[in-house]
Amino acid sequence: MLGRLQGFLAFAAAAFGVLVLSAQTGAQTDKQPEKQPEKKKERDIFDYAAHKAAKNVQRIVFVADTAPHGAKGNHEFLGAAMYFAQIINAQYPNAYCAVHTKKGWPKDLKHADTIIVLLNDGGSAVNDAVKEAMSRGAGFMAIHYAVEVNKGVQGDAFKKWIGGYFEQQWSVNPVWQGEFKEIPKHETTRGVKPFAIKDEWYYHMRFNDKMEGVTPILTALPPISTLKKDSDKKSYPREGNPAVNQEVKAGVKQVVAWAYDRPDGGRGFGFTGLHYHSNLGNDDFRKLLLNAVAWVSKLEVPANGIETKALSRQDLDEILVQKDIAIKTRGIDVKK
Repeated sequence: MLGRLQGFLAFAAAAFGVLVLSAQTGAQTDKQPEKQPEKKKERDIFDYAAHKAAKNVQRIVFVADTAPHGAKGNHEFLGAAMYFAQIINAQYPNAYCAVHTKKGWPKDLKHADTIIVLLNDGGSAVNDAVKEAMSRGAGFMAIHYAVEVNKGVQGDAFKKWIGGYFEQQWSVNPVWQGEFKEIPKHETTRGVKPFAIKDEWYYHMRFNDKMEGVTPILTALPPISTLKKDSDKKSYPREGNPAVNQEVKAGVKQVVAWAYDRPDGGRGFGFTGLHYHSNLGNDDFRKLLLNAVAWVSKLEVPANGIETKALSRQDLDEILVQKDIAIKTRGIDVKK
């Protein structure tokens, strides 16, 4: 009798456990799955309507030249602009970058908080739309050949916008190894260590009188071999003149990148390198450029600068692949 009772109790306990488990399972089955938060739409760098309509963000406009300049890998301005824009968009929720081409210069820039140009000659940037943006205190940055404009109206505009420009018969554009042994303390240099790199570093810019408002960022002493041998007596458009010859012989370091604090509160930046696309593979070179994009746009530069993954040869090639895809899918005209 006792054995039968014990067996019945064991069976009852097991049955109760099955019922409890079934109830729990049923409850889980009946429960509706939690709604996942909607994924934020990626900011399209070629969606100009969305860029104009964006609210509560710093709207940054890149304008890149697509005309070829020698062999592949030289003046890859569209690829560089796309890379910079995508990095800034990814790291700054409060910024939205869009990329235009020189042939597609925006006629209306009333929405632009910053304009960054990568051009084969910066003269096209001196237009009514940019002038209007500058009158509002928008930031302005010129990279490589974009710092060269004509003396006079264009040069005066660049001196107001970035504090200086490349002036023919005064400035020079040789290829040389810039050795930047001392990096000054500035928001744009956060996390940037001394480095050396070969590029077409322009120097002897035509700056504001007494360098007013201009902060040298990269300075180095080029070898005298970067100038024409008779440049102590004769002036050339871009290869040397007596003024620059005298400075180099005297050991005066030359400024090849600079920040500019404008009297109206706007910011400007000039960077004479980036002839070679491969130079984006240098961590410090790349970080300085990205920091400058952020600074000129009045975005907070992190204490260690803008961190990005190291770019291998394959990564650099991929940037150009993505550029070519954009040209094909977006109908970008790259003819001269």
